[in-house]
Amino acid sequence: MGTVEAAVATQLANIEKRTGKSLAELVKIVKASGLSKHGEIRDHLKDTLGIGFGDANALAHHAAKAGDSAVDKSATPPHDVVAALYVGPKAALRPIHDALMVKINAFGEFETSPKKTYVSLRRKKQFAMLGPATNTRVELGLNIKSLPACDRLVEQAAGGMCNYKVKLTDVNEVNAELVNWVRAAYDAAA
Repeated sequence: MGTVEAAVATQLANIEKRTGKSLAELVKIVKASGLSKHGEIRDHLKDTLGIGFGDANALAHHAAKAGDSAVDKSATPPHDVVAALYVGPKAALRPIHDALMVKINAFGEFETSPKKTYVSLRRKKQFAMLGPATNTRVELGLNIKSLPACDRLVEQAAGGMCNYKVKLTDVNEVNAELVNWVRAAYDAAA
């Protein structure tokens, strides 16, 4: 997710908080209105939800991108899934995840696909997996074949989901060496 996408995701999360409705519920409101023109949808959202022009505009764009499939989904929004990964004893690991994502977001565009226990990062193909492995460790899996393994960058058995794994227990481990490995995987996934 690039910086623009991150800003939109933050704005949509704030809209959910202010309205007390999930994105799926908000998209249903748009679909139920029967309106199709952007300006009409935006004005309807302003009137119905009592939100401002900018929020209504962002929500109208989101609903248009979501399409009909979003109406049927009751899936948790991606930012909620990531938050759910880092609850309870794993909450202390969230700064590691966030620090690494800040670095990765600087690379450019990619897709973030939250799963039940990790987040998949994809371009044309998956280049990394990131998530808490235990209450004290975040694991980063990298899909790239050309890195020299070392104590920190552990090569995985052939046929697995990732070629390498890095165990992270402290935010200070998100350093230039790690970022270079992730960048190489990112570039190779183009």
